[in-house]
Amino acid sequence: MSASAQLLTGNQAVAWGARLARPMVVPVYPITPQTPILEQLTQFQAEGNFNAEIITPESEHSVMSACIPASLVGTRVFTATASQGLLLMHELLHYASGARAPIVMANVNRTIASPWAFWPDQTDSLAQRDTGWIQYYVESAQEALDTVIQAFRVAEQVLVPAMVNLDAFYVSHAMEPVLIPTQALVDDYLPAFDPPHKLDTDKVESWGNVVTQDMFFRHRQALGEAMARVPALAIQADQEWSKLTGRSYGVIERYRCDGAATVIVTMGSMCGTARDAVDMLRESGQAIGLVKVRLFRPLPAQALIDALSGIEEVVVLDRNYSPGHGGVLHQELRAALYGSAATPRIHGLLAGVGGVNVSPAKIVEFVNQASHSEALGESQWVR
Repeated sequence: MSASAQLLTGNQAVAWGARLARPMVVPVYPITPQTPILEQLTQFQAEGNFNAEIITPESEHSVMSACIPASLVGTRVFTATASQGLLLMHELLHYASGARAPIVMANVNRTIASPWAFWPDQTDSLAQRDTGWIQYYVESAQEALDTVIQAFRVAEQVLVPAMVNLDAFYVSHAMEPVLIPTQALVDDYLPAFDPPHKLDTDKVESWGNVVTQDMFFRHRQALGEAMARVPALAIQADQEWSKLTGRSYGVIERYRCDGAATVIVTMGSMCGTARDAVDMLRESGQAIGLVKVRLFRPLPAQALIDALSGIEEVVVLDRNYSPGHGGVLHQELRAALYGSAATPRIHGLLAGVGGVNVSPAKIVEFVNQASHSEALGESQWVR
C-alpha cells in the first residue's frame, strides 16, 4: 500500500508521526499552541487506532516525571509541550538525559514569559541546549511527521532523548498536503525498542543511586560519547528514510550555495521564506545561497564548516534572543567556525524575535544591508 495524502496542520502531522512510531506511554499536558497534538492523539485512541497509555498529569513537570520511569522499564515514550511547559520541565530534562531515557518530545516553539505572548520564538528550546537532549528544528508539517519517526530511530540507538521543534502557528497550525507513510513501512524502518538495560523485577537493576565523583565524571563522558555519534546516525537515518519515501532533509541543507559569495543561515520555518529571498536575489544577479540547520544539538560543526568553505559572507537569522549573548545560532556558528579553514565574515541578525513577521523582501533587505556593514561579534536587531 502506498502513502496516503492528507491536508494536515503541523500539530496533526506530529501526532501522525507519533502514532506511526507506536509508543506505549504518552504523558502530555495541554498548552497553547501544542494542545492539538494531544487532541489528535486522543482522537486516534478513541477510534481504536492508537494503542498507547495516554496520561494527563497535573503539570508538565509531572509529565516528564512520568516519561522517565516509563522509558526506563523499556517502553517507547512520546510527549509534547511548548514554551512555559518546556521551562517547567527543565529540571527533569537533565534527569532524562542522565537516565539515558530515549524519550521523543515535540516542542512547539512559542514566546516565553514575561510579557505573555503566543507567537513563534525559539528561545524556549534553545534555553535547553545544555540539558543533553538531541534537538531537531523542522520547517514544515511533512518534515515534522518524518522527523518524529527519525528521532525515535536515532534516540534509541544512542539512548539519548530527542526534541523535535516546530514554530508556533507558522508550522503548528498551518495546513499543507502531507504524505502519510504506511504502518508497515514505519515498522520496517523503526525496530521495536529493546534497551540493553531496563528496570525489570525478574532481572533486578536500579537507577538513581548516589555516585562517586569519578563515576559521575565517567557517566557524563559516556553521554558525550553518545552525543558525538548522533550526527552520523542522523544522516544514516535520513538516508534510509529517503530510500523508503523519497524524502530527505540531512542534518543541514545547502540551497543554491554553488558559486555563492554570501550565504544565509537559519533554522525552522524561516528557511522557507529565506529560499524565496535567495531566489529573488539570484534573479537580480546576486550570488546568494542558504544553509538550513536541521540538527542543532549536537551541532554538526564539521558539516557546517564544509558547507561554508569558500563563502565570503554569512548572514545568520535568529528567531530567538539570549540576553547578554545575542542570537544563539549566530554565536554557536561563530564558535564552530573559529580556527577552521572556513573564515567568512559573519553577521548575526535578530530577525523574527517574538514572532515578528519576516517576509522574503525583508530578508533581501537584511542581506543587502549586511553586505555594506562591518561584521560584529554582537547580534544586531532588525525588523
